[in-house]
Amino acid sequence: MHIDVVGNGPPLVLLHGWAMHGGVFAPLVARLRESFTLHVVDLPGHGLSRACDLPLALDPCVDAIAAHVPVAPWCGWSLGGLIALHAAATRPEAVPRLAMLCASPRFVRGEDWKYGVSAEIFRDFAAGLRNDYRATLDRFVALEAFGSDHAKDEIHALRNDLFARGEPSAQVLADGLELLETTDLRAELPTLRTPSLWLAGRRDRLVDPRAMRDAAALAPGAHMHVIEHAGHAPFLTHADEVALRLEGFLQDMAQ
Repeated sequence: MHIDVVGNGPPLVLLHGWAMHGGVFAPLVARLRESFTLHVVDLPGHGLSRACDLPLALDPCVDAIAAHVPVAPWCGWSLGGLIALHAAATRPEAVPRLAMLCASPRFVRGEDWKYGVSAEIFRDFAAGLRNDYRATLDRFVALEAFGSDHAKDEIHALRNDLFARGEPSAQVLADGLELLETTDLRAELPTLRTPSLWLAGRRDRLVDPRAMRDAAALAPGAHMHVIEHAGHAPFLTHADEVALRLEGFLQDMAQ
């Protein structure tokens, strides 16, 4: 598994979302590298971890990442948030603080979880991967940016980053969609010992801020903040605010 290590200061682990790679965090890394030593992970099958044969599943990913990074806060965006949350819940001694960036313990809506997205969205993308790989990824990028005040800039940045480290395999992408569709980590929240920060984008169309609000309400010691005018990737369009919130949360937790 490829992990970039950059910056100076206490460690912080960054985990990217579906179909992307650690390079997508470049604007955030630029703002945090003077304050933290950043461990920027390419998840299995993605980016420079394309040849990694580790399954894209919660326990294998958490075990592998924890074995290669120091004890540190983990910040997960979207799919990366599921991995970060599971790590904090199962290995609190290794993950003393948790930041959920446009991420939810459950992405799909249900009778008792009304602010998730429809499961059909993930199934449609899975079918699209088999029929038109690139067009499907392009649709997903557009959905990530939809609603943001800076949607055009966001789409441009995400499209440029998408294949900057090579193409993830269709099988790995299908595994990621299944993980997003089927995972429900809400039961891990009430016993979470790790203080957590939940950063939402007000105009996010993939992870509703209300879902993050409801999740944060289940977690002891949780802090919730909504970034106005941001979509699903606020570290691209509002990197200064994301960095400021992360720095404040991590400093507060260190005191």
